[in-house]
Amino acid sequence: MPHSTYMTLFLILALVLATAIALYKKYKYPERDYQELILRTQSWWWMIGLVLAALYMGQLATTVFFGFISFLALKEFYSIAPLRVVDRRLVFWAYLAIPVQYYFAYIQWYGMFIIFIPVYMFLFLPMRATLIGETKGYIKANATIQWSLMLAVFTLSHIAYLVNLGRFHEQAGFIGLVLFLLFITQSNDVSQYVFGKQFGKHKIIPKVSPNKTWQGFIGGVFTTSVLAMLMAPWLTILSWQQGLVAGFLIAVMGFIGDVVLSSIKRDLGIKDTGTLIPGHGGLLDRMDSLMYSTPLFFHYFYYITQDIVG
Repeated sequence: MPHSTYMTLFLILALVLATAIALYKKYKYPERDYQELILRTQSWWWMIGLVLAALYMGQLATTVFFGFISFLALKEFYSIAPLRVVDRRLVFWAYLAIPVQYYFAYIQWYGMFIIFIPVYMFLFLPMRATLIGETKGYIKANATIQWSLMLAVFTLSHIAYLVNLGRFHEQAGFIGLVLFLLFITQSNDVSQYVFGKQFGKHKIIPKVSPNKTWQGFIGGVFTTSVLAMLMAPWLTILSWQQGLVAGFLIAVMGFIGDVVLSSIKRDLGIKDTGTLIPGHGGLLDRMDSLMYSTPLFFHYFYYITQDIVG
């Protein structure tokens, strides 16, 4: 049986176990409110189910799926960003960048994939904004739209490039590579939360994220690195040593992504970026770590495996 199938079965088993625990708690302690826990569990079923469905439908379907995720993330960002009415014209062009970026990822045109949004869209959008003729709020609008493209589209499109890269474990395929990245990133979130809850004493940046502690961060990084070390040779073409480094990078960047989004929400005075995912908040709330861990993992993986045909 392919290793990716084992991983899929493991995820389903984990969901069944989480659901059973949530229902047991609700039955055992009816006086307590476990509605949010149940909602979060139900949302995990939907999220994992949709990702697995896309993965098993093939590389094109997975590319389109993550392109749609980028669209939803960008749309959610614009729903909370303080943009001007005239900026709708810029937003239109930002949306059009999504299929172009993912097309470059699908056909593996590395040169255009890497520079399309950071260079060409960076140059084009201010020019288009200038043609509108409204200078009040010009800098803020351009900065917001540019950064949102980088955050919601450019970063996540690296998953699509990985999917089509062709550097896969013979027993896991591209599914194993994607599941490795997603699972390690989410495991890091859980590990840092658990260690912070149990041992957290020294806060890192209390004004931004009061619950983030050094104990949680270090415990999460250690756990994630070890987990990646064990899983990398099984799901990817990375060795255990390379997997250890990958886990470290994912853990550190995942933390940074988390606190960056926290800074955005505090600046805007909101708790969540949306309500798309019951029990979790918005799509950006769920994908903050992934948006920062994905590009760094991609470049690490891309350059360290260049000697392999792909």
